Amino acid sequence: MKLLSVFTVGGCLLLLQETGLRAAPSGEDDRAVERERMVRDQVIGHRFGGRGGPVQPAPSLSGDRAGGVTMSHQIVSDHQRIENAKVLAAMRSVPRHWFVPESMQREAYADRPLPIGYGQTISQPYIVALMTELLETKPGAKILEIGTGSGYQAAILTKFTPEVYTIEIVEPLHKQALARLQQFGLGPDRVIHGDGYFGLEKAAPFDGIIVTAAADHIPPPLIQQLRPGGRMIIPVGPVHATQRLVVVTKDQSGKVRSHTVTPVRFVPLTGGPRGQEKK
Repeated sequence: MKLLSVFTVGGCLLLLQETGLRAAPSGEDDRAVERERMVRDQVIGHRFGGRGGPVQPAPSLSGDRAGGVTMSHQIVSDHQRIENAKVLAAMRSVPRHWFVPESMQREAYADRPLPIGYGQTISQPYIVALMTELLETKPGAKILEIGTGSGYQAAILTKFTPEVYTIEIVEPLHKQALARLQQFGLGPDRVIHGDGYFGLEKAAPFDGIIVTAAADHIPPPLIQQLRPGGRMIIPVGPVHATQRLVVVTKDQSGKVRSHTVTPVRFVPLTGGPRGQEKK
């Protein structure tokens, strides 16, 4: 791993790889005001539609509400506003610009997903907050994230529990996220390079599973690794089209139920049985 610089942030060392992303400067957080505005306007103030009726959201890259969807003909989310105090505090405390490429720094707190390379994105802030709230993470819960990406969602989850595991199939993104997430208490045993379709059996079962890429079906290994009483948040649907953000629950008897929250559009989940066939 090639390192360019070492920074001290909040008493922790941040090792910056040759990634095109910058580390947070030591000392005062110079973008806290932007982050507060993001939470106020995009998370708390997020609207699916106004008094004039449903609106059509702008097209998205991924991790966003689906473009071209008229909500009067689709399932309307019960989560028009994020009101969970812990979720709002997490969104205020984790600097999104640490996870955004240098070329996108001016857009770090924009109300949209941003490209992070390798065909992947960092999700729209509202979607990160929504999925975090839907997961209902309790202190000490063991959480598995499928699709580390930039590491932003995993960093948010560490504000709820230290027991966070995250898997990324794209090796360069995994290496970048590992360097970045060490300051959030996640080391190589928690930030893993691998095929998330199959989960992480050695650390199962999990109280919560959050999938940040869309699958055309819910992977059976993830259902198996979900603890009774647990919840999974996953976008389900066709590649490069409108998908459904689904909440999956497993009761104490092992019975699995699911319901759709809202239309979304995410990049596809890669790997799985088809990925193995290609090797």
